[in-house]
Amino acid sequence: YHNLVGRTHSELDLTDQQAVKAFFDQERPDAVVLTAAFVGGIMANSLYRADFIMQNMKMQCNVIENAYTHGVKKLLFLGSTCIYPKQAPQPMREDCLLTSPLEYTNEEYAIAKIAGLKMCESYNLQYGTNFIAVMPTNLYGPNDNFHLENSHVMPAMMRKVYLAKLIHEGDWHSIARDMDKRPINPTDALRDIIGEGNVDGHSQPDRILRALAYYGIYDNRVVLWGTGSPLREFLWSEDMADAS
Repeated sequence: YHNLVGRTHSELDLTDQQAVKAFFDQERPDAVVLTAAFVGGIMANSLYRADFIMQNMKMQCNVIENAYTHGVKKLLFLGSTCIYPKQAPQPMREDCLLTSPLEYTNEEYAIAKIAGLKMCESYNLQYGTNFIAVMPTNLYGPNDNFHLENSHVMPAMMRKVYLAKLIHEGDWHSIARDMDKRPINPTDALRDIIGEGNVDGHSQPDRILRALAYYGIYDNRVVLWGTGSPLREFLWSEDMADAS
């Protein structure tokens, strides 16, 4: 196919019901591939739980409904493997869906994706549409999110190992290039250590090293940490009540 139509997020906000309708009114697509989503890693899922369920539900509802009302012949909806239960037997089977609790740390995203899958199924059953859903595994590569807090586990670990290697080699040119491409915007805790302002390739080496050490990145060494307890239990323990 050569008559492909796409929109970036800045060109079309899929959470805007009227904007999505206007797009379908103008373009009248025969087929729709819905890959857009509000996504992030474990930290982002934990911090922005309301956003993860609300933003994704808005996108799905707007696109799937307009696909139906505008007579789209086929729609492909991308879900996520996190829709399957936390304790699903391995390898997972499709019929494990909705048989037991989800992984709590990304429950809102999973519920939104399950809702999208069921929307496709329900439109097919009620209106005879051809809306299908596929569940891709996590991917990573050059255009992934390599944020040191909000990315998925694999890209975050890859970047940390890479930076630890560069520190060991004293390759400050490559470190500066990495920092310029993905500057660190300090959290309140990190700001107490390194001061105000982003950390980028123009920052002093000592400031860069202190910022990277905050994320467990050292000379030829990476430290990964955890509480040893599920996040839900950690957040709601009596000792953390005030902090929560």
